[in-house]
Amino acid sequence: MFNCSLALRIACVVSLFGAANLHAQTDPGVRGGSPGAGGIIGGLTPGEIDFFTNHGVPAFSEVESVADGLGPRFNLDSCAGCHIHPAVGGSSPPHSNPQVVRASIMAPGNTVPPFLTVNGPIREVRFIRNPDGSKDGGVHSIFTIAGRPDKPAGCSIQQPNFSNTGNLSFRIPTPTFGAGLIEAIPDTTIRNNLASDPGGRKKLLGIHGEVNTNGNDGTVTRFGWKAQNKSLLIFSGEAYNVEMGVTNENFQNEREEDPACASGAPVPNSALGFNVGSITASDVLEFMAFMKFLDQPAPSCVGAACSSSIQNGQTLFSTVGCALCHTPTLMTGNSSTTALANKAANLYSDLAVHHMGSGLADGVTQGGAGPDEFRTAPLWGVGQRAFFLHDGRTSDLLQTIKAHSKECSFFDLFNGCQVSEANRVVDAFNGLTSGQKQDILNFLRSL
Repeated sequence: MFNCSLALRIACVVSLFGAANLHAQTDPGVRGGSPGAGGIIGGLTPGEIDFFTNHGVPAFSEVESVADGLGPRFNLDSCAGCHIHPAVGGSSPPHSNPQVVRASIMAPGNTVPPFLTVNGPIREVRFIRNPDGSKDGGVHSIFTIAGRPDKPAGCSIQQPNFSNTGNLSFRIPTPTFGAGLIEAIPDTTIRNNLASDPGGRKKLLGIHGEVNTNGNDGTVTRFGWKAQNKSLLIFSGEAYNVEMGVTNENFQNEREEDPACASGAPVPNSALGFNVGSITASDVLEFMAFMKFLDQPAPSCVGAACSSSIQNGQTLFSTVGCALCHTPTLMTGNSSTTALANKAANLYSDLAVHHMGSGLADGVTQGGAGPDEFRTAPLWGVGQRAFFLHDGRTSDLLQTIKAHSKECSFFDLFNGCQVSEANRVVDAFNGLTSGQKQDILNFLRSL
């Protein structure tokens, strides 16, 4: 039995549990200071700058009304409402979730479901299965326009029933910074990078992955949590329809066809305007341009300007194997936008989907990406992100790393358990000293 005096308590704790436990690694948290993202990419033409500034930014920031096509079912009433932190184009804010704070204004008479909290992430909801047990996977918008003063007369649709919590799968907004650079990376570059395996490390660690592809032409899709969307224009059109209920050239059908709620609304709600001698851009075209011309996030420091901890963390990030999926840089190819052509996209992603195991599986299949497959999340700008993983379940980078691991026993495999491709990498991370883990966390928060 140990008998420690008050004066020797600290020394005794060190003896019993090890010095490392007194200095356990911790996520430094959301990096402060000015946003390292949200600016326009350099090298654009005067016309591109004008379109971004006078069309893209206002359209992306606009709060939609029913007259603009909002609803009948929606998750929020503006693009910038979801993509707001640390600047317009980003992701969920760390506090004041607009789905909660603005609910009484944008969706009066609606109930805020318990999976939305004021200090939690913005979320969309997918139902894993239909009532008959068949696969669903689609987004079920949270709010309706039924209580709004600008609703069509007689509109009284109800919110979905979210009581079956085991059937719900959540997604949080992905940042759109540098999206034009991602779009400009050639398919061949993505495929070759995924196939490359210097020294056989991927094979040794059990990392393989695959690209998600377009079902018709086989080209690489790259936007969204499962890399399910091919282009920014498709991404814009789908989000406009799914998140705000606004029909457009890409998605022309109302998601709620109750005539009492959609009566009188032109379809699509937002479309190109054809005038003699000119064409008026549609909203989705303006959204696309806004995202396309956003610059990539800038890290807080580079090279020798970084602390020794950050520099060491960057080295360890590669040593343990994180960079095998989170590829630091991919090069863009030729582009009609000169500012995007042949540039280094420092995204820290291979844009492929990988099996992440049963612990992260969401029960949803999109394209070739199955229930436990997710796109390698780009890490540029992660230093200022507040929520992580596809469903925003944690704000802690350390917990995020741990969630990448999923082991299955021999018997679990017969019950549908799926191991994670990241298991061996997480094992290597866990084998580091507390100080080395802290260096990696400090490096990530510098991005």
